[in-house]
Amino acid sequence: MQRWRGLEEIPGDWGRSVVTIGSFDGVHRGHQLIIGRAVERARELGVKAVVVTFDPHPSEVVRPGSHPALLAPQPRRAELIGGLGVDAVLVLPFTAAFSQESPETFVRTVLVEALHAKLVIEGPNFRFGHKAAGNVALLAELGRADDFEVEVLDLELRGAAGDGVPFSSTLTRRLVAEGEVEAAAEVLGRPHRVEGVVVQGAQRGRELGYPTANVDTVAHSAIPADGVYAGWLTAGGERMPAAISVGTNPTFDGTHRTVEAYAIDRVGLDLYGLHVAVDFLAYLRGMEKFDSIEALLDRMADDVKRARELTDSAL
Repeated sequence: MQRWRGLEEIPGDWGRSVVTIGSFDGVHRGHQLIIGRAVERARELGVKAVVVTFDPHPSEVVRPGSHPALLAPQPRRAELIGGLGVDAVLVLPFTAAFSQESPETFVRTVLVEALHAKLVIEGPNFRFGHKAAGNVALLAELGRADDFEVEVLDLELRGAAGDGVPFSSTLTRRLVAEGEVEAAAEVLGRPHRVEGVVVQGAQRGRELGYPTANVDTVAHSAIPADGVYAGWLTAGGERMPAAISVGTNPTFDGTHRTVEAYAIDRVGLDLYGLHVAVDFLAYLRGMEKFDSIEALLDRMADDVKRARELTDSAL
């Protein structure tokens, strides 16, 4: 898969393409349907499949300070998109000047002149151009003038997270924020992941016999609600069952919210400075303040036992 940042990195001899455009935050099952359809149609037409996305998130430029919680940082999005079989990912730097471009200018410069679109595939709520003035109807109209077709896919979620509810990153963010990580996983098609570099914390876990990786999460990450979770810690390519704590450590009167993962039954891990991933499988309990260290240790032992059982059964 080729990765381009900006139109200038697209090869000059790039041929016709099937294109889909969006933020694709989380690359959830709705996104997977759209991208998968683009790959399928590209193969049928004998052309390349290209995903166009943006960095930073458009809302941060249009409405500074309104950046939504990220379900996946840009490198993770590219990795997930690449796994769906696309030929190229184009990341367009979203600037103030870019946000002022009309829908017509966007179509001409990106879809027609740069990617030579033959077909564009989108969801029904796709918007583009200055003040989101463009929609799929306008896209289809412009396509008729510029020799590309438009296909619109309807996206609905069926299952535990809600029958007939459209797939959306907004829904997924809400589920994550409420600690409903199992329902979020149904929308995503995989457990929700938080990434970051392991930094030194208060080291209380080590003193208590449960050394944790204190993760300095990527900016704007969608962090689940405070509580204890079962999941996995991935470091250096190794995926390890984990008990995960999100919160302020109220037993110790903490004030700083952290994400900490204990790699179950692993001894002597040195993860400081490593970029790691934490995947959330299931919510175990809310964050509590215990009256004694002994009570805390009893509950931690139970948390680890349940996390071990859940991750074992998920294999």
